[in-house]
Amino acid sequence: MQMNHVPQDGLSGLKENWRQDLNAGVLVSFLALPLCLGIASASQFPPITGIFTAIIGGIVVSFFAGSPLTIKGPAAGLIAIALASIESIGYERTLAVIFVASLLQIIFGVIKAGKYGNLFPVAVVHGILVAIGIIIFSKQIHLLLGVSPKGNKPFELLAEIPHSLAHARWEVAFIGIMGLFVIFYFPRVSNRFIKKIPAPMWVLLIAVPLSSMLGLREIVHDGKPIYLVHIPSSILEGILDLDKTKIGITFPDFSALVSWESGKYVLMFSLIGSIESLLIVKAMDNLDPFHRKSDMNKDLIAIGMGNAIASLVGALPMIAEIVRSTANITNGAKTRWANFFHGVALLVFILGLAKIIMLIPMTALAAMLIAIAYSLASPKEFIYIFRMGKKKSLVFLSTLLITLATDLLVGIIIGILTHIVLQFLHYVVRKYASSQR
Repeated sequence: MQMNHVPQDGLSGLKENWRQDLNAGVLVSFLALPLCLGIASASQFPPITGIFTAIIGGIVVSFFAGSPLTIKGPAAGLIAIALASIESIGYERTLAVIFVASLLQIIFGVIKAGKYGNLFPVAVVHGILVAIGIIIFSKQIHLLLGVSPKGNKPFELLAEIPHSLAHARWEVAFIGIMGLFVIFYFPRVSNRFIKKIPAPMWVLLIAVPLSSMLGLREIVHDGKPIYLVHIPSSILEGILDLDKTKIGITFPDFSALVSWESGKYVLMFSLIGSIESLLIVKAMDNLDPFHRKSDMNKDLIAIGMGNAIASLVGALPMIAEIVRSTANITNGAKTRWANFFHGVALLVFILGLAKIIMLIPMTALAAMLIAIAYSLASPKEFIYIFRMGKKKSLVFLSTLLITLATDLLVGIIIGILTHIVLQFLHYVVRKYASSQR
């Protein structure tokens, strides 16, 4: 096929490109499976719900999305919000918040707010992403070491790292450290067969037998292994026994929606989710070998629809996810059908491999999330912003530090206010300077 031949959409696109899209979708599902479990666990959602979200994002949302090559699913960028929301208002009420936020996302798309995504200050966006990376790291490093920290705020958790190192369960930590080694060494591997399977899947292939060898299944509390992925029995029954009348899902609790706490998280889920998705869709358009331009507003509507469905079945919110979307393009995807096939493959996995999922050590998922945290908050991010000048650096640092000290919404507000004040001062100084000439 010629690179200048733009693939058709719909059933014509399926007929023309099904081999490439099927191959890309299945390969992306290998990457998605462990990441979805890890993101859900880090968000304090039942681990299997991360896969539910990706299945909805693939099988349902792909038909309505405005971007041809993005993969929809749970993302690390929403972990901090989901975690804070569950700790504040609980799991069922968080699902209700996500449902309302999804309606806002649909409204954003209908009123064509997608075009305003570019107006969001770049330094604020980077400050948010770096803060999310640090928050994820501060939580997951203790899980990797097999220790339960006492604190729950980022600065408290970072301060507890020496204590966790001193009291680490080293049979647990060994698996996590091995996982980190695999992920960070993987880019240097040149073997084509090994490269066909994503690094997170290799982590699982190594971690599951290691956990059995080191006896993690025998370390239990209330009859359940404390260092392995736990799938609540009702959800597992809902997956494995489709003849049961009881559906193994959790429904939203709308009883406390009219409150400041709920409203705060509605805003955070809708705004951060929408902004992240718009930025990622724009980035994927730049990687699209056929130079197609996505319909940002249509994509927001589709994501809102997906999040509404996800919230009603107890699952995480979704966005256009950058790691899986990049892998999708790299593996030769041509149309939206690759996202669909990725969702179908995940459905097959959980129907056939649910019992194996319960053998996955949590420390292995923590290793994957620490690697994601590093990509979000790497030194390159600081260098990139600091090279932009003092004003952007100040906006970046104010967003970052306030977010870590309070929460994402306050961090965003302070970051934007700092940006506005600095822009105003710059205007006043220039006006004064020109009047003196």
